Amino acid sequence: MPRNYDLAIIGTGTAAIVAGMRVRSAGWSVAVVDFRPFGGTCALRGCDPKKMMIGGADAADHAWRMKGHGVEGTTHLEWPGLLAFKRSFTDPVPKKHEQLYAEKGIDTFHGRARFTGPKSLDIEGRALEAGHILIAVGAEPMRLGIPGEEHLIDNEGFLEIETLSKRIVLVGGGYIAAEFSHIAARAGAKVTILQHGERMLKHFDPDLVGWLMDKFRGLGIDVRTEAKVTSVEKTENGYRVTARETNGEMSVDADLVVHAAGRKPALTDLDLDSGGVKHEDGRLILNEHLQSVSNPAVYAAGDAAQMGPPLTPVSSHDAKVVAANLLEGNKHKPNYEGVPSVAFTIPPIAAVGLTEAEAQRKRLKFRMKSERTESWFTARQAAEKVYGFKVLVEDETDLVLGAHVVGPHAEEVINLFALAIRHGLTAEQLKTTMFAYPTGASDIGSML
Repeated sequence: MPRNYDLAIIGTGTAAIVAGMRVRSAGWSVAVVDFRPFGGTCALRGCDPKKMMIGGADAADHAWRMKGHGVEGTTHLEWPGLLAFKRSFTDPVPKKHEQLYAEKGIDTFHGRARFTGPKSLDIEGRALEAGHILIAVGAEPMRLGIPGEEHLIDNEGFLEIETLSKRIVLVGGGYIAAEFSHIAARAGAKVTILQHGERMLKHFDPDLVGWLMDKFRGLGIDVRTEAKVTSVEKTENGYRVTARETNGEMSVDADLVVHAAGRKPALTDLDLDSGGVKHEDGRLILNEHLQSVSNPAVYAAGDAAQMGPPLTPVSSHDAKVVAANLLEGNKHKPNYEGVPSVAFTIPPIAAVGLTEAEAQRKRLKFRMKSERTESWFTARQAAEKVYGFKVLVEDETDLVLGAHVVGPHAEEVINLFALAIRHGLTAEQLKTTMFAYPTGASDIGSML
């Protein structure tokens, strides 16, 4: 006999825990299913463990920058210790999540789930039926379709390597490549990035990315843009990665090759057709309420929904919207206005709202202020050579349209710009706010 629930959730990441707890608190019976350790990408394989390791790299980098300014002695990154520090956070996560579900009366299932009908699932031989099903499976690396692809490790593999390789090639030029390269290079690896596009970090302002590239060069990271990887070959001493550049073919030898070329919703094993869940080109087809257009019993959230930016706060926001729609009917829609994004390089680069190019395409009338500001106190007190900003303000309304920051505290300062964009604060209101000084936020008035 199948087990019956009001809601079954496939996945145990941020979206699952937020939606599950809210619906369970309303008296619904809930089950969660995952074939991996409970906790999801962010807590176990993504943002949190990555940030733990960046913490160590940032501390070492700060010490190196301060050499000759009162901080002396030898500092180096020790990979096993950095990995142990990361595991001090990640190792307890699955047990904590399972305990939390148990305390709230949410049933847990381990195994791969697949649809067997519009409201039914099979979990490796166990049948489960539910009034509603939430797909919250997160994302996985997209296939590259090149010979030797099986030799690449993904972000999860990189975060678990016991010994750091001496020569590392990162295929791709987005968040993963930028962040992992900054960790690995500071830990002593020779890093090469092969990016098929014309620049790295294409979701960030190109001027600020250009300033940040000074840091890549200073670390000895070899960034090859417009380099499309065509094959990865196993050799006697490691791997040979071949790519096609504008001027012809090139190759790089490596001890480790990392997939950093983008991710897609992890839908492959769900047998969506058996559930009557419409999908196209690897994406779910959803309405404005995050509900399947073909099966009203099915909703999606976070990276699986791919309606908003692929960020943890978006997963949480989606989950709240789905839970409200389940409990109250389809009255709620996600709102992705003013969602900030950060790449945790050292220093970090951050953005929220429109880019200069997007504002121009919308034919908005705006004023823009942009400056590279390594002479400002915020950069000087950290002995940091990369600091700058670009802020766009609409002429008629004085509303902030977009903000872009690279340098010390960028990951925190961007949140204040996000607050202004999401809640309609004007540039004048930001300028007249008295922030603690000297802090990163106290620079905001000078950025407007």
